Amino acid sequence: MSRSGIVQYAGFTSKPIVREYCFLVRDVSSEPREFTFAIPNEAFRSHRVRYQDAPEICSIKLHRELAEQLDHPLKTHYRITDIELNNYRDSHLS
Repeated sequence: MSRSGIVQYAGFTSKPIVREYCFLVRDVSSEPREFTFAIPNEAFRSHRVRYQDAPEICSIKLHRELAEQLDHPLKTHYRITDIELNNYRDSHLS
């Protein structure tokens, strides 16, 4: 098991303004923690992000947040920014 535990994708919920992606982080030292990531629906409609890429984008952000965690508790809700979407797209251009 990694330092951050086991990360499990738990699905998404479509809402009027955003799609929310849920992840569970499990480790032996604590109860499972739930993290939610929101991506604006407009980003999908404008083709700045593909639906099939959204869980990976959120997972990348979650792993980054877990790696940067020191002695402060993590937030449980995050919003994926335009910069993060652009960085993902740019890093996956063929």
